[in-house]
Order: sequence, then C-alpha cells, then structure tokens
Amino acid sequence: MTPRSASPRVAPQGPVLRAEGIVKSFGDRVVLDGVSLSLDANEVVALIGPSGSGKSTLLRCLNLLERIDDGQIHLGDEDISDPRVKPDAVRARFGVVFQHYNLFPHLTVLDNVTIALRRVHGMSREAADERGLSLLARIGLAEHARSHPDRLSGGQQQRAAIVRAIASDPEVLLLDEITSALDPELVGEVLELVRELGAEGTTILMATHEMAFARDVAHRVLFLDEGRIVEQGTPAELFGAPREARTREFLARLGPNAG
Repeated sequence: MTPRSASPRVAPQGPVLRAEGIVKSFGDRVVLDGVSLSLDANEVVALIGPSGSGKSTLLRCLNLLERIDDGQIHLGDEDISDPRVKPDAVRARFGVVFQHYNLFPHLTVLDNVTIALRRVHGMSREAADERGLSLLARIGLAEHARSHPDRLSGGQQQRAAIVRAIASDPEVLLLDEITSALDPELVGEVLELVRELGAEGTTILMATHEMAFARDVAHRVLFLDEGRIVEQGTPAELFGAPREARTREFLARLGPNAG
C-alpha cells in the first residue's frame, strides 16, 4: 500500500453510520447507556476508554453481532436496527477485525482472504484469487498466500485479517483492539497498515489503547466510560485540552505519552 507520506488523508464526506441512544444490557448490567455517534465516509474515528467501558460491545452492536435493547442504528439510509432486517446482509457491508486474528487455521492465507468474496458476495474463485493475491502483494504477504496461518507471525496474521476485512470494499471497517494480542515489536507493522488505509479514505471506527496512534491518525476521538460517551473531539482537543474531569483523569493515568 502507498506510504502515508505519499497519500494525503481523504477528507470525510457525510455520515455513513449513525447510532442514536444505543442501550445494551447483559442481565442486570448496563453495558451501553444511551450511546450516540456518527461516522462520516472516509473518516477515521478512534474509540478509547478503560477496559470494561463498553468499546467492544459497541462495535458488536453496530454490525448486529449483538442485538441492542434500545436505540437506532443507520447504515447509510437504512435503519439496520429494525428487527425485520436480515443481520447477515448487514454484516456483509461491514469489515470487522478482532483482537485474536480469527483466521481459519485449516485454510490457506489466500483462502482466508477470499472466502467471503466467494461465499457471501458471489465472486468467482478466479476473480477472488486475483483480488486476494493483489491485496496480499500490497502488504508484502504474497509469498505466504499458499501457507496456513500458523506459519505466519502474529503481526502477519493480523495484517492478513485486515486484508480479509477490506477485500470486499466494506462501507465501514470496525477494528477492535487489534494490537492487544501482539508482541510489542509487531504492533507497528499492523498500525502502519491501518494508517495507510485511513490515508487512502477507508472509513474506520477503531477501538484502541494506542493513544499515540489515535492522536496521529484519527480525525476524531471518542472517550467511552461506563457505557457512555463522556467526551469527543479532534485529537488536539481531546488529548491537548480535554474538557471533562473524567477524561483528564483517564489520560493522566496513562502517563505523559497519552497526551
């Protein structure tokens, strides 16, 4: 992929995803308490907050892996929280990458990248393989296309998982703490890929504990705590001059590199 320095960041262009008043509970525990957010096309939004604040649950609700208890979610002009909506059809419009790669161990890297293209989007194997090989070549994994995931490093597996997620040109890419399971020396190569995708105009909502990355790459940052969005703003606003005491407390606990 094109290095970020040669690919200026694409400006956001109107809402593609909107959530209003999202409530989600597990038993008596309220995990999301009236969360509202919007994501513009071509925008990179970082979702930060302490462990247990609801970041992963929010991402899972947005692409209907979890059903919400209240509120509305719109993807483009469609209310995807309508119970009549078919969840699988909605999920095909998202790309999702989780913490632990979730590559199929019995499939080659290329088959992992192309399986959704063939089985969900109806692409021929020839066309899917051509696209998969092209994407793998762009991130330096073409030589591993016929290998199984256990032959790759953790960083390589996570990059392959990201490529799988973007292969079908999703409307929104959801990234859930994708570096948390990686050794520190592998984090950089995964974040560089996300940086390049953002620079190329991919619409991304990314839950992350990498504050420096959020500050450098995101258009906006949302701070989620106890199931509520406490504060949001540009990286300069939220990291440089947070308005809310809870935001300042959270960032202070992370040390001088957070702001």
